[in-house]
Amino acid sequence: MKILVINAGSSSLKYQLIDMDNEQVMAKGLCERIGIEGSNLQHTNVAKNEKTKIEKPMKDHGDAIQMVIDALVDEKIGVIKSMDEIGAVGHRVVHGGEEFAGSCVITEAVMKAL
Repeated sequence: MKILVINAGSSSLKYQLIDMDNEQVMAKGLCERIGIEGSNLQHTNVAKNEKTKIEKPMKDHGDAIQMVIDALVDEKIGVIKSMDEIGAVGHRVVHGGEEFAGSCVITEAVMKAL
């Protein structure tokens, strides 16, 4: 199974795509300056050790996620053919408050509490 792990900040978004069958990182990257002039995506295809920087406006985190998806499935720099290959997505939430101190599955109740 492949897992996409995301860590979103106020103006950045880090990610890794991990193949859990062999516990190897397939791709990783960083969207910087989201919502700010000069936004860019730095994407690494780990197996090929190829780094790519794409400068493109990202008005919000939705734009950043779309850039990540586009990079992951890109014919030249991508590591998967389709997002259907991803079995799960993990997202780091920093402000879980007193109720959430560790990892958990996001359910409707968890969303309501957050």
